[in-house]
Amino acid sequence: MVPAAAAAQLGALAALLVIFIPMAMAGYHLSRNKMLFFSGALFISLAVFVHLTPYFPLHFLLPSTSPSTSSSPPLPPLPLSCLTSLHTSLHFHPNTPTSFSFSSASCHFRPLSPSSASDLLNGSLILIAGDSQSRLFALSLLALLLPPSDLPPAESALFRRHSDYQISIPESSIDLHFLWSPFESNLTSLLRTTPSPPPDVLVAGSGLWHMLHVNDPVHYSRQLSAVRAAADLLLPPPPPPHLFWLGLPELVGPMLNTEEKRERMNLTVSRRYEREGRRMGRSSGGPFFYLDVGMMTRRCGEACTADGMHYDRAVYDAAVQVMLNALLIESRQRV
Repeated sequence: MVPAAAAAQLGALAALLVIFIPMAMAGYHLSRNKMLFFSGALFISLAVFVHLTPYFPLHFLLPSTSPSTSSSPPLPPLPLSCLTSLHTSLHFHPNTPTSFSFSSASCHFRPLSPSSASDLLNGSLILIAGDSQSRLFALSLLALLLPPSDLPPAESALFRRHSDYQISIPESSIDLHFLWSPFESNLTSLLRTTPSPPPDVLVAGSGLWHMLHVNDPVHYSRQLSAVRAAADLLLPPPPPPHLFWLGLPELVGPMLNTEEKRERMNLTVSRRYEREGRRMGRSSGGPFFYLDVGMMTRRCGEACTADGMHYDRAVYDAAVQVMLNALLIESRQRV
């Protein structure tokens, strides 16, 4: 049996002999009439194409549509289990508590570099609202997005007592707004009046001020229900914003800096508040991806806090990386 490639070569050669020899002869006789010559040449060329087409594979005639040659092939979606394992795969190093890593190889978690984080958030409006924990989270995110020389003045402006803050990062077209909202009612009002279009990423958290000044977990739960209802209204527009809830940190009672705090923000009360806050997460039917700051602070330990409430930046750096990895997973699921 003659191989297909050899058959194609023989067919092409026969076509050349049968078609082009008569074409040359016709050209010789018609050379005095150029219009007649070109008309004849066009007719014969079409005949050549028709006769030769069966001898060439289709992929020589049409552009390739193979995924392997695509410049940006779609990434396969990651399983939902990757979202639920983000926190369990996060580890603080015992000898160097200011550093952390991810241990889940199957989900490809990794701390994003400044350039990768800027690419991921490029063109985004980021709204961060809450108390001092949210402010520390905003600082860690800015530390990743800003050049090192720009961070000190940004930190000074961000930490003006009980004030809002906003910054635009031209290099990545990112706008970041921090809104001082220490009580849950502040967050509810904010969510109900969020301008259109809504932010691309919203990070919120509260509870410390309520625990100190109201000290009633049942009332706190009712206030969170109002926040959840307001956040639900942000979800219908396509695409919906990415919502994150900052959980409460582990409070170290003896280290708190006033007697009132040590009395009202004891371990029993703070754990009840933390449980109520978890209901904001999707696993409990809430609209937010829950950033488990309580787990992170417990893993980092008492060595990571100087006042029993506010922790070293490594904790908030880790929370930022959990958020960024969650955004990566969700963006691949939406493809």
